Amino acid sequence: MWGVATSAHQVEGGNENNQWFEWERAGGIKSGDSCGQACDWWTNAERDFNLAQQIGVNALRLSIEWSRVEPVPGRFDQSALDRYRRMLEDLRRRAIIPIISLHHFTNPLWFENEGAFLQAHAVQHFTRYCSRIIEEFGDLCSHWVTFNEPNVLAALSYVVGEFPPGKRGQIVPAVRLIYGMARAHAAAYATIHRLQPQAQVGWAHHYVAFDPASIHSLSDRWTTRVVDYLFNESFLRLVETGHGGFPFDLLFGDAADVSGTCDFVGLNVYSRFHVAFAPSLISQLCARIFVPEHVPQGDRGVHQPYGEAYPAAIRAAVTRVARLNKPIYILENGVPDARDRIRPWLIVNAVNEIRQLVEQGHDIRGYFHWTLTDNFEWSEGWHLRFGLIGLDPKTQERILRPSAYIYGEIARSNRLSPEMIAQYGGEALATNSSL
Repeated sequence: MWGVATSAHQVEGGNENNQWFEWERAGGIKSGDSCGQACDWWTNAERDFNLAQQIGVNALRLSIEWSRVEPVPGRFDQSALDRYRRMLEDLRRRAIIPIISLHHFTNPLWFENEGAFLQAHAVQHFTRYCSRIIEEFGDLCSHWVTFNEPNVLAALSYVVGEFPPGKRGQIVPAVRLIYGMARAHAAAYATIHRLQPQAQVGWAHHYVAFDPASIHSLSDRWTTRVVDYLFNESFLRLVETGHGGFPFDLLFGDAADVSGTCDFVGLNVYSRFHVAFAPSLISQLCARIFVPEHVPQGDRGVHQPYGEAYPAAIRAAVTRVARLNKPIYILENGVPDARDRIRPWLIVNAVNEIRQLVEQGHDIRGYFHWTLTDNFEWSEGWHLRFGLIGLDPKTQERILRPSAYIYGEIARSNRLSPEMIAQYGGEALATNSSL
């Protein structure tokens, strides 16, 4: 699959019944922007589906906004479900395969106010919602992503404070959230397979390459291992083994039923960060995580660099999750780049990493670029532009960036051309670069 990835809150517009709308009203968006109508998908997603078809992708990852379809507990909005059905049918008519994310960072307000995935009835609520979605759309979709980036949601909600509820340095609630989402994932996995036995179910795992600031510093190396373990390994280890390690299993209980609950592993891979031991940063586990100025980067965030653009992180991520012996999809990869100065380089080199990994025997079945159209980038607002298509959110005017044509050529031909490699490749490659 050659696809693009999106999420409901970032593209639909008008989502006013989830915790992100409340976070925006409370001033939580660093840029001061408003999501507003976003990319106007709720009334006219088909406009961007036209452009996706024009570019030449054959798959599109989108999410269902839980707060739209279940605005109050146990009561589903059929008109919202009907709108999603029309969107999925339109994708199918265009020969674009939909992959549906069931949860992409947003909670209905009623669920958030109960404590979301920290509360006892979270699994029951989530599986009820998942059951209805599979019953409604199982004829149109067979690939399901239960959760997008549980590790990011936990870290940014309870450690860094950039996502609602905006807590900082609260490691225990962060790990507790991971366990809660893992149990909900396992229950959803069983529910989906009960309703759709041939379904393919996984989750989207955000993987970051962490390197010590100084390879010669024992404290930097140790701190890097701690950060890597807590971020990259937390949810992944629960799915792989059913255990989160000491002392977390002791604190949060048995998770053995989570083991093996995936038919594929989705990877969201963007960046590399460097880690230095900083004893004054106790709330951040004494870790200073930074991006050196000299490395390839996209546009900066409002307050800090977004991250090093690092195609080789795909190799590190694939090598790690290959231990699960499951098919792998790169479900997100991209760079914030309003002027398209580095995105063509990123796409070509990311695809080249995948080409080499496939040749080495890794079962990689899809690449999804983040994203199709510039969207509302969570706490960064409209400040970061990830789209193959540029968007003016005021006028809703769209302009295809040069990288859209580059990616489209790759998608249609299923290969990297020698010309692309010569112009954008990080190093000389053989001309036989077919995937």
